[in-house]
Amino acid sequence: MKMTTFFLLCFSLIVLSAQDKPTDYLSADFHKERRAKARSLMPPNSVAVFFSNAERNRSNDVDYIYHQDPDFYYLTGYKEPNAVLVLFSEDHKTAEGKVYNEIIYVQEKNRRAEQWNGKRLGVEGTKEQLGFEMVFNGSEFQKSNIDFEGFDKILFFDFKNDYRDTRNNADLFDLIKTFKIKIDYPSDYNATRQQIYSMITSTEIENSANVAQTLGRYLNYYEDLKSDNLLAGYVDAKDNDKRKEIQDKVSLEMKSNNLNSFLLAEIMNSLRETKTAEEMVLLKKAVEISAVGQLEVMKAMRPNMSETEIQGIHEYVYKKYGAEYEGYPSIVGGGNNGCILHYIENNKQKVGNELVLMDLGAEYHGYTADVTRTIPANGKFTKEQKLIYDIVYNAQEAGIKASVVGAPFQAPNEAASEVVAEGLVELGLISSPSEIKTYFPHGTSHYLGLDVHDKGTYGPFQENTVITVEPGIYIPEGSNCDKKWWGIAVRIEDDILITKNGPINLSGMAPRTTQDIEKTMAMPSVLDSFTLPGLD
Repeated sequence: MKMTTFFLLCFSLIVLSAQDKPTDYLSADFHKERRAKARSLMPPNSVAVFFSNAERNRSNDVDYIYHQDPDFYYLTGYKEPNAVLVLFSEDHKTAEGKVYNEIIYVQEKNRRAEQWNGKRLGVEGTKEQLGFEMVFNGSEFQKSNIDFEGFDKILFFDFKNDYRDTRNNADLFDLIKTFKIKIDYPSDYNATRQQIYSMITSTEIENSANVAQTLGRYLNYYEDLKSDNLLAGYVDAKDNDKRKEIQDKVSLEMKSNNLNSFLLAEIMNSLRETKTAEEMVLLKKAVEISAVGQLEVMKAMRPNMSETEIQGIHEYVYKKYGAEYEGYPSIVGGGNNGCILHYIENNKQKVGNELVLMDLGAEYHGYTADVTRTIPANGKFTKEQKLIYDIVYNAQEAGIKASVVGAPFQAPNEAASEVVAEGLVELGLISSPSEIKTYFPHGTSHYLGLDVHDKGTYGPFQENTVITVEPGIYIPEGSNCDKKWWGIAVRIEDDILITKNGPINLSGMAPRTTQDIEKTMAMPSVLDSFTLPGLD
């Protein structure tokens, strides 16, 4: 009886431990379906190889908190470093006759390492929790019998060389080293050059003049490509006959190996641009958490707060709702600091009576929001602040309205820019719409998902795509205008789901109009009574 009670107690503890972790991650079936979709987009007789993200050093023996490569996570659900995913366009058979079309190599279970840095799934855990059948330890990648020479195309992302060699003989450094040996990776391989070669060979010769013009801009930007005689000759060619001659030479050059480091990006861009229902559950939660953060900060904001304190309130709300990370470094800019588009120092000690631009987003189970509000620290907009704010608000309304299925990706930006230009001219801040970049230097939109600037094709908008719409006006101190405008920076950013019935503002919970912001800032905050002891 006592032994039975002991086993029941142990089982109960295991169950409670399992229940104490989040249960709303993407399912193994989601990742499996995404891999199948990726395979369907691969060329015949091809193989795609994905590597996990690098572990990055913070200082000395301390690394940054590990974050998986979004593509790798999207296809696997695997969150650990030092792993390789191999996808085959067609089914293959083992020597024993087992059919497979994917293999994953993972970190080996290691009791000592796990004591220091946490549990690892290992081979069996990857099979049980992530649904893979062909799973091996990373150390087995080196002796794998994958015949890379037999494929027409080997798809991979080119390497950024931001990984370190450690004492682990199956770390990312060794996995990539092994892969390069297996595919006979050229020492002078240039992914950009390969992509341009593909553009040349895939373009009808009648349109080659347009390609030559585009290529000329590439050569001005990429210094290392100027020495390529084929590319330089293509740009300098005077007629189609000469370009056709060079095109044939480029085609022969491309056939000299089966490496392709650009097609995989096109496949993943296409897959990740539109979101599944399962993804939207997580993305909506990330957005709503971020909107609540903006709402609560509006109530708590006081002129004597520091930028760091304001940042801390936002991020506390994220943690309170179970968001693991911030989707990107938080931006809290008081006054003129808001004119720095990617201001992350957040070290101003008092925001005073200035506008505070707050661009922050929670990351929930991999999916990140991106929400910006600009509010007056004392709770009331000045006349000048309100004039600028209302231009930005009206521009955003126009941009959101333009975010519809089938519209070109630039539609929100064009609609918002027209409103901003008209408003700035009316206030006398610019004399012509052509000068808009003086105070509105960025575009309005980017995709949103596993990355804050998520992957996509930048083609016409599709249903179930999520974008940002974020116009802004920034008037730094010293600008060529009346001083009364100096230091005013306004950006309003919302996360928009594009549907067949029109755009949906997922972050609308956070007040946007000047009237609603002032009304919200007059409300009591749960933090009003939160005080800490003074420090020397």
